[in-house]
Amino acid sequence: MAEAVGEAVADGKHLLVQAGTGTGKSLAYLVPALLHADASDGPVIVATATLALQAQLVDRDLPALAKAAEPLLGRPPKWATLKGRANYACLHRVRDGAPDDQGILVPVEELSAGPLGAEVLRAREWAEEQAATKGTGDRDRLEPGVSDRAWSQVSVSSRECLGAARCPYGQECFAEVARARSDGADVVVTNHALLAIDALEGLPVLPEHDVVVVDEAHELAGRVTGVATADLWPGVIDRAAVRSRAHVDDGDAEELRAAGEQLRAALLDAPVGRLDTVPEQLLAALVGVRDAARAVQSGFSGSAREERAADVESARRAAKTMVDDVYGTAERLVANGEHDVVWVEDRERGGRSLRVAPLSVAGLLRERLFGQNTVVATSATLELGGSFDAAAGAFGLAGEGAPAWRSLDVGSPFDYAKQGILYVARDLPTPGRDGLRPEVVDTLVELMAAAGGRTLGLFSSRRAAQEAAEAVRKRLPDLPILCQGDDVVATLLRTFAADEKTCLFGTLSLWQGVDVPGGSCQLVVIDRIPFPRPDEPLSSARQRAVEKAGGNGFMSVAATHAALLLAQGAGRLIRRSTDRGVVAVLDPRLVTARYGSYLRASLPPMWFTSDKAVVSGALQRLAVSSS
Repeated sequence: MAEAVGEAVADGKHLLVQAGTGTGKSLAYLVPALLHADASDGPVIVATATLALQAQLVDRDLPALAKAAEPLLGRPPKWATLKGRANYACLHRVRDGAPDDQGILVPVEELSAGPLGAEVLRAREWAEEQAATKGTGDRDRLEPGVSDRAWSQVSVSSRECLGAARCPYGQECFAEVARARSDGADVVVTNHALLAIDALEGLPVLPEHDVVVVDEAHELAGRVTGVATADLWPGVIDRAAVRSRAHVDDGDAEELRAAGEQLRAALLDAPVGRLDTVPEQLLAALVGVRDAARAVQSGFSGSAREERAADVESARRAAKTMVDDVYGTAERLVANGEHDVVWVEDRERGGRSLRVAPLSVAGLLRERLFGQNTVVATSATLELGGSFDAAAGAFGLAGEGAPAWRSLDVGSPFDYAKQGILYVARDLPTPGRDGLRPEVVDTLVELMAAAGGRTLGLFSSRRAAQEAAEAVRKRLPDLPILCQGDDVVATLLRTFAADEKTCLFGTLSLWQGVDVPGGSCQLVVIDRIPFPRPDEPLSSARQRAVEKAGGNGFMSVAATHAALLLAQGAGRLIRRSTDRGVVAVLDPRLVTARYGSYLRASLPPMWFTSDKAVVSGALQRLAVSSS
C-alpha cells in the first residue's frame, strides 16, 4: 500500500485502497505523505471521519513515525490538527458571555440553573483550564461531552468571530493557535467536514496543498452531503428577528418575525416528506421570509462601518450570521433547483421544518476535490459487492471525462474463515414493520444464552433495540443488558468492554467505529438488512434519479447503502488476530433474495452457515474457553 500511495502521489493518479483493520494503513499513507511534504515544501492533508482515528494519528502514529523519520529527513517532522472554528471554545464567549434570545450578551455567571446551565458552566471551566495549561480547546477533548446547545454558548462560527486583531483574547484564541500550528506542518490532520468546506465553499480554511488522504473514505460522500444540507424552521427565523432588533430598523426585524409565522402556518398545511413541487402557499411564505431577511441584511450593511465595543460587535455578528443563514436557505428553497431535494419533517421540538440537500455530491467532489488535488481514499469498506465502482461513483470518478484512478485491495491480516462464522437465520420470517417478531426474539435469546452474554446487538431502529433489550432482560435476567440511550455511548462502550457478561444493544452509531476486541464481543447480532426507509426523502429521490437515467435505483442506492452498513457492522466482531466469534443476521433475505449475493460479497469472508445448532455449539465452546 505504501508503494501504491507513493506512486499515486508521484504521477497524480487518484488511488482507492481497501485496507482492513490491523493492516497498518495509517503508516502506509503517512510515510509517503511525509516524503512528499519534505520534497514539495507543502503539507499533505489527512482527513478522517471520527475522533478516534484523529486521536490515533496525532497521539500515536505521527509521534512514532516522526521519531523514526527524523534521522532520515535531517529534521523533526511537524504535524498539526485543524478543525472548523466552531469546534474550539471561544474565550470571548466564555469570559464575556453569549447572546440570549434578545441578542443581549449574558455573562456565564447569570445563566439560569438547570441541566443546560450546568453543562455551560462545566464547558466554561474546562475552557479556562485549557487556556491555563496551553491546551487545544478542542470540543472533542471535553469529556464527558456537552449538548450542541450548551456548546453554542461557548463557541462561535467563523462569521461570528471578531477576528484576532479586535478580540480582547485574540492572542490566546484556540482556533488561531491551531491555525498557526498548521503553518509549516508536514501533515495537517482534519475532519471530512472541514475538508468539504475548504473544497466546496471556496474558503481557504486549510493550508495550500496538492495531496489529500481521505481515511474512513466510506463516510466522505455522506459528510459532504451533511455540510451541503440546510434547514429552515420558524423558531430560528423568530430568534434571528429578535436578535436583530438591537442592530437594524425595528420594523424590518418585525417583518422577518411575521414572515416566520406565515411559514409556520404554511408548514402545518404542507405534507410531511419529500416535496417534488413546493405547494403554492408554502412557496409564498418562503418568498416572504427571503425578502424580509434581505431587508434585514441591508440594515446590517448600512451600519457596518461603525465602531463598536467588542461585546456589542459580538452580538451583532451573531445576529447577522443567523439572518444570513435564513436568507441563504430561503433563497435556495425558493429556487428548488433540479439538483436539490426538498422535504418537510417534524422536529422533535419546535414543530415542522424544511430541509434541502443536494441530490448528489459526486459532481462537486469530482470538480472541487479530485479535480484540484491528488487524492488517496482509503477505508476498510470501499469494495462493495466485490467492486470499487460504487465508491468511485460516489466520488465523481465514474462516467465520461472522469479523472483517472486505480484501486487496490490490500487484504486483511485476519483469517476470517477460521476466526469468524457468518450465520443467517434462513428459517425466520421476513422482517415486517410491526416490531420484533416472537421468532426473532427466541433466536436472539438462544444465541445470547449460548454465548453467555458477550453480545453487541445492532438494530435498524431505536424502537427495535429497546424492544429487544426489554424482552431479553425478562428472559435472561442474569445478563446485564445495556441499551443505547441509557447513557452516553462512550460510557456504555466502556462498561460493555469491561465485563464479558454485559451485552450492548444500539442503532446506527454502534454500527461503525466500535472497537472492543477480546472476549467481551463474541457475538454480533444484526436484526435486519439496514436498507434506508422507503420514504426517506434523500435516498428515495436518488433512487428515482438513477431509474430515470435507465439504471437500477434499488441496487445503486438502497442495496449499496445496506452493503456498506452490513460490512461495517460485521467488522465489529474481529478486531485482533486472536478474536473469535459469530456474526448472526436475523434476516433471511441475505440468502433468499436476489440481491443477497451482492450483500454477502461485501462482508468479510467468514465461514457461512444457516444451522443454528452449529452456531450455538460454537458460541458455548467460545464462552467456556474465555471463562
